[in-house]
Amino acid sequence: MPTQKFRAGVVIAIRRENGDLMCFQRSDVVDSWQLPQGGIDVGELPVDAAWRELTEETGLTRGDVHLVSELSEWITYEYPTAVRDAMPDGGKRFGQTQKWFLFGLLDEANIEPKPDGVEFVGWQWMDPHHLLHHVVNFRQDSYGRAFSRLLP
Repeated sequence: MPTQKFRAGVVIAIRRENGDLMCFQRSDVVDSWQLPQGGIDVGELPVDAAWRELTEETGLTRGDVHLVSELSEWITYEYPTAVRDAMPDGGKRFGQTQKWFLFGLLDEANIEPKPDGVEFVGWQWMDPHHLLHHVVNFRQDSYGRAFSRLLP
């Protein structure tokens, strides 16, 4: 659950029929990949934030994907001290607590995400277990917990 110490956010897992996830390459960490994610604005419902972040970070819309499921619980992780101290808020937040959403594709053959070019510089389909080894280490546990609940 969000608090003053943990930023509320959403994570978007887009899965194709073979189980691979649409993963995005971070621009700021070499060989680091992740799922699209972002903060929840004041007064915004988590599901609305997921749709907004989906479009902002990937260029995909409701015409490209459909919502499959939402985790009922919040998944929380803490930032390492060095990351927390480098945050724009001066380290006031200890980490993030996130709602996870699983989306499926409406037409896999014609999907073409457009990474924002700022946070993400590329994308590829990736097996969830492979992604766990390429997400920044302080998020690995939260990804593992979410995958065990969200991905059948």
